[in-house]
Amino acid sequence: MIMLDIVVCTYNRAHSLDAVLTKLGQLTPCEGIGCRVLVVDNASTDTTASVVDAHQRRGVLTHLRRVFAAERGLTAARLRGVRETAAPWIAFVDDDNFLATTWLHAVGEAIASHAGAGGIGGKVVLEWEIPPPRYLEEFGFCFAAQDHGDADCVVDSLAGAGMVLRRSALDESGWINRPLIADRIGRKLTSGGDVEMAQRVRAAGYELWFTPSAVLHHRIPANRMSRQYLFRINRELGASSALLGLLTYEGDWATWQHDSRAQKRHWYALAARGLRYALIRRKGLTSALAWSCFASGFARGIRQCETLDGARRAELLGAAALSQHQTISRCGSVGR
Repeated sequence: MIMLDIVVCTYNRAHSLDAVLTKLGQLTPCEGIGCRVLVVDNASTDTTASVVDAHQRRGVLTHLRRVFAAERGLTAARLRGVRETAAPWIAFVDDDNFLATTWLHAVGEAIASHAGAGGIGGKVVLEWEIPPPRYLEEFGFCFAAQDHGDADCVVDSLAGAGMVLRRSALDESGWINRPLIADRIGRKLTSGGDVEMAQRVRAAGYELWFTPSAVLHHRIPANRMSRQYLFRINRELGASSALLGLLTYEGDWATWQHDSRAQKRHWYALAARGLRYALIRRKGLTSALAWSCFASGFARGIRQCETLDGARRAELLGAAALSQHQTISRCGSVGR
């Protein structure tokens, strides 16, 4: 029997959490895999506790628990969830993630099929509250969209939405003892904590697998479809990209500085080219500005890395580097 703990981290989204737990109660039971659900209440001030109490009384989710995590932030909440559970596999589901009824079966099949897997992720489909504007078409990655094709394959990273990790791999990676990147604190759009987890598992010598049959719908509210939100999230993604580059870098500090500055010039050149095209053709300006925000965020991230003290820099540099462990990313080249 494969045992899986589903950790749902939530902050002040009682109504959405209610719908997420209802959907979890509709998962089709799967012979050979059992699951429990833990809600990590990340210092919510709304009716989150009452929502969980109501679902416990309803009794559909027979192994549902809630813990209150006073330390704010998604990384802290995920860590609390890991420490409060014991199953060999842990799934991370956000409070706006809705699992397809067959998700549990698909994950169980992937675990059984891929012995070297340290992490498994499925298809993340964006579910827009209202029809999205055209300028969001190329920015699905900002909302954790994930689709690597129609066959199981090894990938370089996984989206945090619905990410399933082997507990022993997460332990061997050192993340349980010392997470290095903060993620979503309150309403701040800082990110990268989920990527850190995946990359540290990968650096510990485990494969990351994508399985398309494990489908998750990520609900995107209308207030996240604005240009302002798109610009903000791209700045934060740019900054976290620089920091994650430090974590996965295999060289020394001086070489990282040289290479990251070259990357910064590359991003700025692409942004400038996009802006020129948009101004000449009078179209695509929002997209060009969003990529400019990513470039400026990347530059800010480099500056933040360069201002770190020596001990913190040494802790981060190469913490998730592959070193002698090399995972091949070839979607479609390997299957069940």
